[in-house]
This record gives sequence, structure tokens and C-alpha cells, in this order.
Amino acid sequence: MAANAGSADPRLEAVFAAVPREAFLGPGPWTVVANGGKVETPSADPVHIYQNVLVSLDADKGINNGEPFLHAMWIGKVAPKLGEAVTHVGAGTGYYTALLAQLVSPGGAVTAFELESSLADRARENLEAYRNVTVIHGDAVVGGLPPSDIIYVNAGVAAPPAEWLKALKPGGRMIFPWRPAERVGLAVMATRTDKGFDCEPFMRSWFIPCIGASLASSAAKIPDREKAARSRSIWLTADKAPDRTATAIIGNVWFSSQSIGSRRSP
Repeated sequence: MAANAGSADPRLEAVFAAVPREAFLGPGPWTVVANGGKVETPSADPVHIYQNVLVSLDADKGINNGEPFLHAMWIGKVAPKLGEAVTHVGAGTGYYTALLAQLVSPGGAVTAFELESSLADRARENLEAYRNVTVIHGDAVVGGLPPSDIIYVNAGVAAPPAEWLKALKPGGRMIFPWRPAERVGLAVMATRTDKGFDCEPFMRSWFIPCIGASLASSAAKIPDREKAARSRSIWLTADKAPDRTATAIIGNVWFSSQSIGSRRSP
């Protein structure tokens, strides 16, 4: 996983080795999703979930504990540092929250939002030993987010809410599944610079929809996959009106094919 992530941080491999995945999934056997199908593991031996598989958390709602390879890549890309403040949107039962919490310790903290009450309760119990984690059963779209160095989003959005972008500290990074249309699913990292928000689509990605932020209005400008992949900056319409470089205009947020062209904030 660490090799696949391409991260220079040796701690990434260490935290995956240190945090037991099975402790966040409930008792086995487990239902895993791999190669497009579901199967129940033949036993409760944790070896079955130390594979690059999704593990079902709520089958009726399609909520899973995501693929470790993907999250290793995302966490490596967002590069958590000691002392940073992280907000995790869509924490599930807290497994990847725990990894983030370890990577910002000592001195850092994680605020984990989970909309499903049963999952939030499980996350709170699972993360009890992690003193730098606060689990909130609530709507991250409506309630807003605390000031954050990292916002780690595990639910698909048509566009990141403006309040999420505003919550990023200077130099802050937000990684999110961008799903402006049914057939367009991209992982994007946005970085707050001194002049705006850099935008880097870097892989295809599909997550369940983020309630309250997954649907665009009929007035929105929706990109196809090619245009979406050309996006290089994100703007709030209140700060800058959309221009001819706009690849997508969704609510009060728009994406541009033009780069910010400035150095990143320290």
C-alpha cells in the first residue's frame, strides 16, 4: 500500500501496520466487495480483510469501509503533518480517521463527521482511545467545518460547498470525490494558496453521494469527464465571476482550466 501510494513519508506504512482494521469493522465473518461482487469471508480470521477490498458497513445504504490502496494514495497525497488540524467528512466507523489521527500526533487533532447515527456511535466507541479525535454525529454540509489544515472527504459532491473551501487554512488541502455528473467521478485535491484554490484532479474515483451536496441545479454548467479533468483552479463566485475558462459552474463554486499561477502559502 505504501509503495502504491508513492509517498515519501515512512510513517504511512507504519500507521497502516499499527492500526488493526478488524477493530473498526465489527465481528467477522465480513461481507467484502471485490471484482464487482460481494462475498462473505469464510471465517472471522482478519487475514481476509487485509486485502485491497471494500468491507460492507451498511449494505442497505451502500456504505463500505473503503479500499486500503485508494486511501493509502489519498492520505499520502494530502500529506498530514504533525500538529495539523484535520476534518474527516464521512468517517464511517473511524478506521481511516484513526490513521489520520496518528499521522498528526502529537499536537494535531481530527474532527470526524458522520451523518448516520449508528455509524457515528460505532466510530465514537472505536476511537475512544484516540484522545485527539472528536466524533460528531451531524451534517457537515449544513453545519459547516472548523478551520482545517486538511479536509478529507469520503462522500461524492457535485462541488465542494463554499463553506468547506473557506474552512481551509492558508496552505490547507482538501481531497474529495468530485462527481458533478453520473458518469464523471474524479478524485481532486484542492490547495488554498495566497491567491485562490489550486485544483488537481488525479484519478478516477467513485463514492456514495454526500447528502446535501451531491446534486447540481438545472442552472449549473456540468462538465464531461474530459473538461472536468482539465480543471486547475476553484473559485467562489463571490470572489471572482466565472469567465471563459470555466469548466464547471455549480452553485456558488466554479472550476477553471486556468492555473492559479502563484506560489503556495507557507
